[in-house]
Amino acid sequence: MDILETYIKQVQRYPLLEAFEEVALSKEIEKGSRCAKEKLINCNLRLVISIAKKFMNIPRVSIMDLIQEGNLGLMTAASKYNYGFKTRFSTYAYTWILQYMLRYLYNKTSPITLPHRKEELLRKIVTSKEEFKQAFNREATISELSSYCGISERDLTHALSYSYTVTSIDCETSEEGSVTLGDLIPDNKYNPEVNYLREEEKNNIKEMVAGLSDCEKKVIYGRYNFNCDEHTPTLRELSELLGVSAETVRQIEIRAVKKIKKVAVEFGT
Repeated sequence: MDILETYIKQVQRYPLLEAFEEVALSKEIEKGSRCAKEKLINCNLRLVISIAKKFMNIPRVSIMDLIQEGNLGLMTAASKYNYGFKTRFSTYAYTWILQYMLRYLYNKTSPITLPHRKEELLRKIVTSKEEFKQAFNREATISELSSYCGISERDLTHALSYSYTVTSIDCETSEEGSVTLGDLIPDNKYNPEVNYLREEEKNNIKEMVAGLSDCEKKVIYGRYNFNCDEHTPTLRELSELLGVSAETVRQIEIRAVKKIKKVAVEFGT
């Protein structure tokens, strides 16, 4: 807050402008005067602060960062303002300042961040949908919305695919409020049926392996990590354990797998 107070004191050095002064500065800016533009900006920095204070209580949002974004909007407004608009500069600049701040807030607080151009296009489409609905009391078709927005149906459909909705899992789904969305999400960590079938598969495989010789059992248990060890032994490691060559271990594995497949076919019939 000390930084904000210091900044406010610095901004207060610049006086507020009268309407005729804004017109004079606008004419000078039109001629290319950088000094006139700087004065128009500096004398309206208080406007940015007053707008930014409306968003001070939003979590994870720095008021100074928000002011900086608003200042960018103010500078854009100063570049585009013309005395022929017949309106005070503060009124014209307000929209630009707010637009930059809202963009910053959306990117800062949105659960899913989209590129700026895609976000702007999606916001335009959503606004157009609402305007069409209010005007005609019904939802617009893709063709109608395409014409209303002035973009192709292909680009419109593509842009709508960016749209998303974020819902809290604590959202109530029943009128009594006793059931939430989270209650409806299945818990796959414990499923008796799946666990039973998995155990049955393990037992069936063990029965098929039981008919192998001791050497073949050791190779199959090692190569397929039946004991769920952190490290699955290699052919060389098994060869050292069994006292045979690595190639012999590979041949034993091939032979054992063929036997298991044969038993599996018989077991299945």
